[in-house]
Amino acid sequence: MSDIQISEDDFLKFREFFYRKTGILFEPSKRYFVDKRLAERIQASGSEGFRDYFTKVRFQVSGEELQALINAMTVNETYFMREAYQFDCLVEHLLEDIVEQRTDAGPIRLWSLPSSSGEEPYGIAIHLLERWARLDDWDVQIISSDIDTEILAQARTGLYSARAVHHLSPALLAKYFRRVGDRYQISETLREVVEFTQANLADPFQMRHYRDFDVIFCRNLLIYFDDLSRKQAAESLYDALRPGGFLCLGHSESMSRISSLFRIRKFPQAIVYQKPREAR
Repeated sequence: MSDIQISEDDFLKFREFFYRKTGILFEPSKRYFVDKRLAERIQASGSEGFRDYFTKVRFQVSGEELQALINAMTVNETYFMREAYQFDCLVEHLLEDIVEQRTDAGPIRLWSLPSSSGEEPYGIAIHLLERWARLDDWDVQIISSDIDTEILAQARTGLYSARAVHHLSPALLAKYFRRVGDRYQISETLREVVEFTQANLADPFQMRHYRDFDVIFCRNLLIYFDDLSRKQAAESLYDALRPGGFLCLGHSESMSRISSLFRIRKFPQAIVYQKPREAR
């Protein structure tokens, strides 16, 4: 770590600013992580210290340094088929419920956020190809979003370590990946299937562009928010769903403690949250 010092007052100013921009609230227990990443960005940007850097990140017209800071402060740790029981629920129950209620032949739209480095949306695509018998009858769109532009670039490249793919069978690895040195790259076909976009769930204006989804996977993100930003995020996710659409959260998250907008649905594999069909 550099010799740049971040005072308690600096930390509190930064924490409030970052919370307003992203909805993510850093607890005092995260001081070492925050100080380390802040010092790295102060140095990398050529700033003289925290005050100079804080002015730059707030008022830079291009927003380039703010995005670099967001990229540095967000944690991306995942692997293929994490909590895959929800993917089983998707193909065995959620999609069947959706197609039974559809009155048009429009696409089924799935949204995965945060995308991280792409393991979740690509994993959903593999699960659909392997497990959903009605895939040939429907146009399925998979959109995946993240606030971190660097991790989105990694996701589009689709290169993964052995650890990231360790839950995949040898047959699936051979079918959907190719070896590149000591890593695995997902097939070009699947890279073309998933559309990656930059999105900030804490930005209501930006969220207006995300609408008409049938299923949203938003797993292990709301745990980084406080009560107010969780409620605002829940409203944005609700608005992004079609009436009757489903929301899947992480195993330690519960929408019933955040918002009463959703109906709880219990399936053999998972508890999910549904936007009422009569909602408009």
